Amino acid sequence: MTIKIEMLRCFCAVVHAGNLSEAANRLGRTQSAVSMTLKQLQDHLGERLFETERKNRLSPVGEQVFELAQKQLQQFDYTVHAIETSAASPHGLIRIVSVPSIAAHVFPTAIETITRRHPGVMIELRDTDTQQVMDAMAQGHADIGIASGQFSLNGVRSTLLFEDRFGLVCSADHPMIHSPIPPTIAEVTSDRYIHNNLCGLIQTPAFQAAVAGAEVTVHNTHSLIAMVRSGNWVTILPKTVVQFMPDALAFRAISDLSDKRHVYLYLRDQSRDIKLAEELCDLIVADLGATN
Repeated sequence: MTIKIEMLRCFCAVVHAGNLSEAANRLGRTQSAVSMTLKQLQDHLGERLFETERKNRLSPVGEQVFELAQKQLQQFDYTVHAIETSAASPHGLIRIVSVPSIAAHVFPTAIETITRRHPGVMIELRDTDTQQVMDAMAQGHADIGIASGQFSLNGVRSTLLFEDRFGLVCSADHPMIHSPIPPTIAEVTSDRYIHNNLCGLIQTPAFQAAVAGAEVTVHNTHSLIAMVRSGNWVTILPKTVVQFMPDALAFRAISDLSDKRHVYLYLRDQSRDIKLAEELCDLIVADLGATN
């Protein structure tokens, strides 16, 4: 017997649900069918996947199988999606992945132009963090990527798009915005400060020391912005983030912080529709040049 993808899907569903009954409901199968599938997988491997019959605790082998199975399912589901999308896009497909703080700044005009020039071309745009942008480019899951920082990948070109300075970001009526003297690192990070992933790009030693014990870290950009908009919190972000929420947020330079974020455009050489991807990249660069 060979291991089938549905066996792995069944196993992962049971792990996530913690019991057979709930897993069966999620899969749209009977409990006995799920139990039989698990038994077939365990018999084939010759090892127990769960410590107990209740299926709520994995065995050491089960932990390893679960980790590998999740990766295989993700890859399989992506492949199916890619095949279906490719078949549905005879006029061309451009897959884009970008950090969320950049997408609104970079894409609207360029995508409008490319779709007007090439009716029927399909555009897929996903936002995620820089590490996942680079993973998508390396694995061939994206044609164009935009991320903070420069990385070297085989078969992927990089172009510096722009730089923007880090500074205080807070609600527009926050006292530090209206103070006659620009705030310092110590003042910004002393109270009600939220740390975030982009701050990892800041190299100033005084800043790194000040945030070493930061009590609150928010990884999701939308959650971070929501907390800062409340007026009770402040954070440090690149200036571009504020440009699309001018009424809600305000940016101010920090007197002893001069670090900048460097935003790069990545293009995969082996893209299916490389000419379209190159054209879109040229539009992005031209649009930013016109607005900066």
